[in-house]
Amino acid sequence: MFNFDFYNPTQILFGQGQIAAITALIPPQARVLMTYGGGSIKQNGVYDEVKAALAGHTMIEFAGIEPNPSYETLVQAVALVKSERIDFLLAVGGGSVVDGTKFIAAAALHEGEAWDILAKGGKIVEAALPFGTVLTLPATGSEMNGSAVITRKATQEKRSFMSRKVYPKFSVLDPSKTFTLPLRQVGNGVVDAFAHVMEQYLTYPVNASVQDRFAEGILLTLIEEGPKALSHPDDYDVRANVMWSATLALNGLIGVGVPQDWSTHAIGHELTALYELDHAQTLAIILPSMLRVRKQAKRAKLLQYAARVWGLDGGDEDGRIEAAIARTEFFFRHMGVKTRLADYGLNHASVDAVVSALEAHGMTALGEQREITPAISRKVLELSL
Repeated sequence: MFNFDFYNPTQILFGQGQIAAITALIPPQARVLMTYGGGSIKQNGVYDEVKAALAGHTMIEFAGIEPNPSYETLVQAVALVKSERIDFLLAVGGGSVVDGTKFIAAAALHEGEAWDILAKGGKIVEAALPFGTVLTLPATGSEMNGSAVITRKATQEKRSFMSRKVYPKFSVLDPSKTFTLPLRQVGNGVVDAFAHVMEQYLTYPVNASVQDRFAEGILLTLIEEGPKALSHPDDYDVRANVMWSATLALNGLIGVGVPQDWSTHAIGHELTALYELDHAQTLAIILPSMLRVRKQAKRAKLLQYAARVWGLDGGDEDGRIEAAIARTEFFFRHMGVKTRLADYGLNHASVDAVVSALEAHGMTALGEQREITPAISRKVLELSL
């Protein structure tokens, strides 16, 4: 196991009725900016509950943060923060709203060009406004980590940044607030969380038994509970297990002391930036092909994954590996997420465009061993057609 420095200061308030608890977690004198997306929170009761909890606070709203939040929209929020002297942010929505709010929090206190925060991966973030979240869509784990992904529409760039300054102070996770989600978003969320675990777990062994067992437990839970969330959308216990799994998938715990991959995400980000595919759709496309192309480098963990997650522990090793990948692919499709580029109308020209974008953005040595060149990325993409 590698050395590690684990840090996670986010307070989690889990369960029904927890939105009311935020009243005591935000300073009474704070000027609060509530950020949210397209307005679904006004249909599911979340908006009214948040408004009631903040009745004693000065609060301003900023709506319209998109899926795959855009830099162009977020800088408008930064300007509002400055003009209204906001000193606390509250993100109400899914991972995109939370990611966008992290950027707002950092950019509001940054001197200089805000894009530099993303261009330099967050290394220049020296301070950020405090913020909390009320999560309505379990998927990204952004409610309990210090990273975010932002898209600049003008240049079709999707960049991420990380900083310990942008961990949420608190996050409210009420599974009942996910009952009315469209099934597409439910399926996407489960696939997103699954891929997050795989990027940290399916690399090569370093004798990190605790992390492996945590990761396998999350994967098994998603496999068991994900389909139930589609067929029984108002089952509280199912939604609770899915929601907590998505948070644990990327709150840092399973990734400490182990090598991490993230090549599937890097390629997927370019697909989203160029063709506006949902993030989870890109992961479902790329991950199975990535595992097939790199099955020798990942052989030991693929066999472990086959045995512990899918119960495949007999017969030919190559056959077990392919069966495990095939079951992963089937699971994604069972969650309603298609797994081929052609399913989204993309072709060989799209492969060329993605590889060019990877090269332009310096993504030329990806993976846990930095061995994924543009040529290997091309092979993965072509296998995904």
